[in-house]
Amino acid sequence: MQKNGLLNIGFGNFVVNSRVVAIVNPASSPMRRLREDARSGNRLVDATQGRKTRSIIITDSNHVILSAIQAETISQRFSQEEPDNED
Repeated sequence: MQKNGLLNIGFGNFVVNSRVVAIVNPASSPMRRLREDARSGNRLVDATQGRKTRSIIITDSNHVILSAIQAETISQRFSQEEPDNED
């Protein structure tokens, strides 16, 4: 799914839609390991603004982005149809 534009991940932070590979819940042990591996590999971007991590976004460049917005909310924003600009 190639979409143009930006995905709002909360608190004024955005990610390019076409770079998103997965939006996952951070509660499982594999996701905790993924976060720690990204931190040790300097691939972690913390966009939580000091709040609790509620979702993890994985990009095609293997960067891991932490967000304080629920994964369900971000996935709804991601899958929303963009309005047609054919006026």
